[in-house]
Amino acid sequence: MSIAVLFGSRSFEHEISIVSAIAMKDIIKETLVYIFIDKHREFYYIPASKAKANFFSSGEYKKCEKLELKNGGFYKKSMFGQKKLEFDFLLNLVHGGDGEDGVLASLFEFFSIDFVGPRVEASVVSCNKYLTKAYAKNHNVNVIDYKHFAKNDTITIDEYPVIVKPIRLGSSIGVSIVKEQSELTYALDVAFEFDDEIIIEPFISNIKEYNLAGCKINNEFQFSIVEEPQKEEFLDFDKKYLDFNRTSKVQKADIPAHLEFELKQTFKKIYNNTFEGSLIRCDFFRIDEKIILNEINSIPGSMANYLFDNFNKILKDLSYSLPKKKMVNITYDYVNKIQSAKGKA
Repeated sequence: MSIAVLFGSRSFEHEISIVSAIAMKDIIKETLVYIFIDKHREFYYIPASKAKANFFSSGEYKKCEKLELKNGGFYKKSMFGQKKLEFDFLLNLVHGGDGEDGVLASLFEFFSIDFVGPRVEASVVSCNKYLTKAYAKNHNVNVIDYKHFAKNDTITIDEYPVIVKPIRLGSSIGVSIVKEQSELTYALDVAFEFDDEIIIEPFISNIKEYNLAGCKINNEFQFSIVEEPQKEEFLDFDKKYLDFNRTSKVQKADIPAHLEFELKQTFKKIYNNTFEGSLIRCDFFRIDEKIILNEINSIPGSMANYLFDNFNKILKDLSYSLPKKKMVNITYDYVNKIQSAKGKA
């Protein structure tokens, strides 16, 4: 089996995407076909042997073959016109903008390309923290209280500490913990540098956190182990960046069976039918015996491979269980009837 790994693109998480893609060489046991999107949204075919971080930062990738995306797949120039780049399915590993906001998903669906990753609706829900909160609450999943603000709003905080987040970014980009009033202005400036909207939540220290990844294969949920991250107070961008090349398995959280069951039931509510075709990771909090959704990672770093006993099998099995768009039969009956009626007139 050959798998196209798509990465890069015009995103604040461009470099993280590169790190995730390179990590796949140590994880996926199939033939990998690398497709890089640069900041100009140009597609390049990258031989797997050249998929190293400095190959992209140096601009060497520009010597590789350019690709054209059109109906059915990616094409490169050949002696007799164009030749299709062959692969069995595509793995969307573009973190952040383009990859997780639905831009690329809409192209894949439009051009009939089989891919593992969030579809358009799932992308819209998960990339926007404000919409994620509404989606979760609509599915009876608890979330932390929050306030939503736009750039020109008057922002007042009643009680500190709080955490300030741009609503459309991941990897802790633009996120700040604000412990007192004097720190608020700077935190807002940082957040609004990346987005025109933010949410502000109460910051709760020493909170219990659990990560759970999974997907739906043949209408049956397949789960990873539950991880209890051993974290510092807050993981900033640099620390999370290093976390995106994880390939070593982690220890299963030492939690009671009823808690694991509750986490999986909450995951099912979130995944629902919305996230079919994708492998996601949900990050949860536990406060006073209550499970609370923190965020949905629709394209998790390194695909959360480190949480699975056999990630390779999960990915392959998922590729055989991708949602299909219904074909629309265009008959022109309506137009022909109009023309026929005009003729009679």
